[in-house]
Amino acid sequence: MSARTVDWGTPDSPRGGGTGGEGLRERKKRLMRQQLTSVATELFVERGFDAVRVSEVAAACGVSEKTVFNYFPTKESLVLDMPDALLAALRTGLADPAVPVVEAALRILADGIGSITAWLEQQEDLAEAIARMRRFGVLVHGTPSLRSYQREMTDQLVTAAAETLAERARVDADDPRAQITATALLGLWQVQFRSLRSHLDAVRDPALLAAAVTEDVRRAARLLEGGLADYPGPGGPTAPGAP
Repeated sequence: MSARTVDWGTPDSPRGGGTGGEGLRERKKRLMRQQLTSVATELFVERGFDAVRVSEVAAACGVSEKTVFNYFPTKESLVLDMPDALLAALRTGLADPAVPVVEAALRILADGIGSITAWLEQQEDLAEAIARMRRFGVLVHGTPSLRSYQREMTDQLVTAAAETLAERARVDADDPRAQITATALLGLWQVQFRSLRSHLDAVRDPALLAAAVTEDVRRAARLLEGGLADYPGPGGPTAPGAP
């Protein structure tokens, strides 16, 4: 769901992948994943998604095509990998009944834009870094199979969010209230992605970029707060199957 290319996270963040407690095996796997997605994204941006074969990505990384598919099940996932950290954050954040669901989503989104801002601040050539991010957005927006895969990822995230919201409200997983709430909340990620693409064309300062994107997301969130502020409703949790 988030704009992503190469490695736009800080080294110690979930986006960057590194953790102080990871072992050597986990570190090697993480670095290989980063290398594969970085090289693939650069090739796709340079030559076009459909013009590059997975075997070429494998050759550029010095591994077999089978190794690539061991890490990424599809060619599209090389660019738009299902973010485990986002799934975990959704399940944890939305499960807490003490935090309104819109606020929980805003906190997760803030972490995402914070990681991108931190990455930009670390770059020696800010203009080139921003240009790379813009090229990534053009790649995704201009490739039908990537847009389709992005929608599939969104559906998976909506499903995960709806399951968590249903557990929070103690209703069935297919309860329409949980489904519509999850769908509405995940729409904020689309707002953030489009806002980021828009502001990258005009904003050169990472802090100003983060502020502009955050304001767009919060403006959209305010439209949701009236209807979702009291989820799962003024009566509190209900029994499974209750109307």
